[in-house]
Amino acid sequence: MEKTIVAICYDFDKTLTFDDMQTFSFIPNLGMTVEEFWDRCDTFSKENQMDGILCCLKTMIDTCKEKNIKLTKEYLHSLGKDIMFYDGVSSWFKRINKYAEKQGIILQHYIISSGIKEIIEGCPIFKEFKDVYACEFLYNEDGEAYWPKTIVNYTQKTQFLFRICKGTYDLSDGESVNQRVEKKSVEFRNMIYIGDGYTDVPCMALVKEKGGTAISIYQPNSKEKSIKLIEEDRVNYACKSDFRSGSQLENLLKLILESIALKEKLIARESKKILQK
Repeated sequence: MEKTIVAICYDFDKTLTFDDMQTFSFIPNLGMTVEEFWDRCDTFSKENQMDGILCCLKTMIDTCKEKNIKLTKEYLHSLGKDIMFYDGVSSWFKRINKYAEKQGIILQHYIISSGIKEIIEGCPIFKEFKDVYACEFLYNEDGEAYWPKTIVNYTQKTQFLFRICKGTYDLSDGESVNQRVEKKSVEFRNMIYIGDGYTDVPCMALVKEKGGTAISIYQPNSKEKSIKLIEEDRVNYACKSDFRSGSQLENLLKLILESIALKEKLIARESKKILQK
C-alpha cells in the first residue's frame, strides 16, 4: 500500500519561537528597543497606507543603512543562531517523524511565515523543513538587500497551502497553482496547520474547512485568544506552546496521525469496493 503523505505547516514567530525573530538580535544590533523599531514600522505604514509586512522590510533596509550595518544574506543567516525556540522544538521533528513512520505516514514539515526567510535559513532547525515560505530580499551587486523579493502577509499565506497541495513550488509560476490537478501531492484532509493567533486565521480556517486540522498554540498570557478561536470555530484544537516529549501537543499530534492513517486505509478499502462492483 502506498504511504500517505501528511504535511504539517507551521507559522514561525511565536509558534515555534518565544517572540518575533527580529527581537533576538536584529533589533538589539540596531541599538533600538523593540518598541522603537515596531513603532517606526507602524508609523511608516499608517503614513503611507502600506501593507505592514512590506513596511517592515522597508524599515529593516532603511534602518540598517542609517546604522551602517550591511544587510546581506550572510548577516541575516547569522541572526538565525540567536533565535530561542520553545521547549522541545529541537527534538520535535525527529520524534514526530519516527511516530509517523510507524503509522505508515511520510511526514513533511513546512514553514509559512511573514518573517524573514534568510533568518530562518540560519536557524538550527532549518534542515527539518521540506520548504520554507517567508519574506525575502533582493540583493544588489554588493550583496546588500535593496528591495523585497517575496512578501508573505496574512492572507497571502493561504496560496502556499494550495502550492503544497498541488506540488507547485515555483513561486514565479502564478498559473499552475490555480489549475486543477488530477493527483494532489498532499490532500487538504492530510494537512495540519499550527499557528499562534489571528494572523494565522486565514490558513487555519481554510485547512479546517477542507477537512484538515488546525491547532492554535498559546503562551500562558494568550490562552484567551486561542479559546476565542475555538469558540469562533476557526480551529480544531488549542494547545500550550510546549513541544516536549509527552506534552499535550505531542499526544494530540500522535492521535491526529493515527486518525489520518486509519482514515486513509478506509478510503483505500472503499475505493477497492467500487472497483470490484
